[in-house]
Amino acid sequence: MSDSFDDAQASSPDPGKETKNNPLKSESESLSGDSDSVDEADLDAPPVDSTTQTEEFSHPRVGAMPSETNTPPSETGYPSSSPSEDAKEEGLPPKPKAPLAMVETAFLASTASLIWLINYYFPLGPLLRIFFPVPIALVYLRWGNRASWMSALVSGLLLSVLMGPTRSILFFIPYGLMGVQLGALWRRRSSWLFSIFTGSLLGTLGFFFRFWLLSILLGEDLWVYVMTQITELLEWGFVKLGLLVQPNLTLIQVLAVLMILLNNVFYLFIVHLVALLMLDRLGNPIPRPPNWVQVLLDYE
Repeated sequence: MSDSFDDAQASSPDPGKETKNNPLKSESESLSGDSDSVDEADLDAPPVDSTTQTEEFSHPRVGAMPSETNTPPSETGYPSSSPSEDAKEEGLPPKPKAPLAMVETAFLASTASLIWLINYYFPLGPLLRIFFPVPIALVYLRWGNRASWMSALVSGLLLSVLMGPTRSILFFIPYGLMGVQLGALWRRRSSWLFSIFTGSLLGTLGFFFRFWLLSILLGEDLWVYVMTQITELLEWGFVKLGLLVQPNLTLIQVLAVLMILLNNVFYLFIVHLVALLMLDRLGNPIPRPPNWVQVLLDYE
């Protein structure tokens, strides 16, 4: 019986051993099954290109801060945003600075007013009269038409405050207008002959405007009064010389107009000479004079 019992134990499997081996088998089967599913998923999914991944990381997001390459820093460490530097980078001429133009316009307008004021109260002969239109013409050479008109108007307003509106008008016509006219012709490189001739016409008109304004203020025609006095002076001279000649009033008036025009021609020629010597040294040269003037002055 002992032998039969031993045979029965040997033939029946041990339940403890079965419980110990079954979990190991199930875990291995589950691992193998998961690996098979992962392999199948990898095979089914399309291949991912490496360039798309790098592009996704390289492109910045919307609303992100701009990089330093978009705004190159200047020497001080800050990005340069001034219009002059942008114009230099694009190859365009830099725009004039508005504050500098305003300061120079005001300074030269006050200079012209001061020269007129000093010449009125402390006359030095024709010395200061030469410089009446030069500051306004210099404004035109440096900053253009608008700045020169502003300079002439500011000079007139300043003189109207200091000396009254009448004397300010006498400065504006003809010297303020003459400064604008000379600056425009000098900037356009007109010849001396043309600029002197047009300036002389403007000066002559200014002379008669002065006579007309003063005649209105005084209530008497000063031109007729002056012509009458000249006629009487000539009659006295003819009598002293023994000449039986009656001077004609119309002829005297024509000769007076020609003398006024000739006087303005000589005045404009001196103004051109002073501007030639002065404005060349200031960096704003005017057109070159005729050859005989260059030879006379030994000026190149």
